[in-house]
Amino acid sequence: MITATAPRRAKSRQTDSEQLNHLIVEGIRDKKGKNIVQLDLRKLGDAPADFFIICEGDSNTHVKAISDSIYKKVKEEMNTMPSHTEGSNNAKWILMDYFNTVVHVFYPETRHFYEIENLWSDAETTEFAEV
Repeated sequence: MITATAPRRAKSRQTDSEQLNHLIVEGIRDKKGKNIVQLDLRKLGDAPADFFIICEGDSNTHVKAISDSIYKKVKEEMNTMPSHTEGSNNAKWILMDYFNTVVHVFYPETRHFYEIENLWSDAETTEFAEV
């Protein structure tokens, strides 16, 4: 009986992650976020999360609006809030930690400087078209 429930839990967690990631991308697109990338870190042993979702906004105000949109959409649809958020004050890089998924909303120059995609270049990458 234990083995029968284990796959369901794994599938449920995967389904929850897929739904969460979909809502995050929708929240980014709702505010016209740019250069949206998802890094699947699940096959990397030292990864701090299962997924990173990275995007950018044109200004500090745009970066903040994107993070607010993500927060609102995920809270309304899944009744989930990030366990931790950083960077809202200067809005050059806002990090939202949803435990299995970490969202990075960057100002373009800050994204270029930190090169997160290059740091995790072993991850499977999915790029999302802008709407």
